[in-house]
Amino acid sequence: MSTTTSSNGAKVALVTGGTRGIGLETVRQLAQAGVHTLLAGRDRNRAVEAALTLQGEGLPVEAIALDVTDAASIEAAAKDVERRHGKLDILVNNAGIIAEDRTLAKPSQQSLGAWRETFDTNVFAVVATTQAFLPLLQKAPAARVVNVSSLLGSLTAHSDPASPIYDFKAIPAYNASKSAVNSWTVHLAYELRDTPIKVNAVHPGYVKTDMNGGEGEIDVPTGAKTSVRMALLDADGPSGGFVYLGDTLPW
Repeated sequence: MSTTTSSNGAKVALVTGGTRGIGLETVRQLAQAGVHTLLAGRDRNRAVEAALTLQGEGLPVEAIALDVTDAASIEAAAKDVERRHGKLDILVNNAGIIAEDRTLAKPSQQSLGAWRETFDTNVFAVVATTQAFLPLLQKAPAARVVNVSSLLGSLTAHSDPASPIYDFKAIPAYNASKSAVNSWTVHLAYELRDTPIKVNAVHPGYVKTDMNGGEGEIDVPTGAKTSVRMALLDADGPSGGFVYLGDTLPW
């Protein structure tokens, strides 16, 4: 098996949706922590361009093509990681979309097509990617899976009139998809409870990104911090949690 220099003991991480925004910053921060980080994007050219920029900063970053909605692409990426590295220490399921028409005020007005497109990327792709890379995660000494969710996936917060997101119901498919990601996190963490692997869901915060149309309360570097923190958990860290900057969020 041919491997890169990361096989000398350094951790290997893969971040989906890594070409921009929170994903790109997560790659940067993991690499700054000494992790050999695979920057995954569905457009290989964009992934290579982003990786070269970070390499220019002296960071251990490697580009990899991965379209999380394409089964063949997922399989090819998993084989590539196995060939190059033989294991995977960290998987950050960061890729996600908002497909709804945000000008429609009522949840019932959103098209079924928007629901299907949202769940294909935000839920089914997370499950498929995790399933494909799980054998490599199990080859690592103590792997970490980080599922990027959102406070918008919290049923408790959505049901509480005092919650800051109580009136935020315009993107129901996105919200429900993150609820499903939270559920998947709980189930996978339970399955792996007797192993060294830890699985957690994170809320990045209301971040100023393209997905939010530039709106938000915190900058991108802060938005990536929770993912990085959970990716680098020590053996005493939680599994099956839903967190934001160290705070546990309600399901």
